[in-house]
Amino acid sequence: MRLFSALYERVMIWSRHPHAPRYLAGLSFAESSFFPIPPDVMLAPMTLANPKRAWYFALLTTLASVVGGVLGFYIGVFAFEMIEPLLHDAGYYPKYLQAKGWFEEWGFWAIFVAGFSPIPYKVFTITAGVISMSLLPFVLASFVGRGARFFLVAALMAWGGERMEAGLKKYIDRIGWLVVLFLVGFILVYSYR
Repeated sequence: MRLFSALYERVMIWSRHPHAPRYLAGLSFAESSFFPIPPDVMLAPMTLANPKRAWYFALLTTLASVVGGVLGFYIGVFAFEMIEPLLHDAGYYPKYLQAKGWFEEWGFWAIFVAGFSPIPYKVFTITAGVISMSLLPFVLASFVGRGARFFLVAALMAWGGERMEAGLKKYIDRIGWLVVLFLVGFILVYSYR
């Protein structure tokens, strides 16, 4: 069944849309403070579709993410009591406690780790506000940590370029079904533990 190849074609068309950079910036901003989908899902195909603009896309993603992180920071400072039930409902509360523990253990360096952590970045931004981290070190660490991640994604996609796009196009259905099988297996194993 060729379900994933049709989806792949559509994503590549969207990634070449004239307004795609605006959508990428909006997604990057929102993901840093409240939205669950990481910007990599747009950054990767946009860079793959236009490798010459890889650094522009990475910088745009980084800047919008850091600005969104500042919003998350202020949510933590001024509105944590209001969003705490949402963290429980969304299943993020244990991750919040883990992020808080990382801040207690590593302080400023926890933001660097956040760029590559499986814990969503928004949890770190909100936690930084809750613990009253200084804003300037938060912004600098966010810029370096998030920038490292997004520039790495952009570099890998630009390096792969047309070869990678052709390879993905050829094998996307197999890759997609393997990912689905892996996720189903993971959920089954996790639910029986």
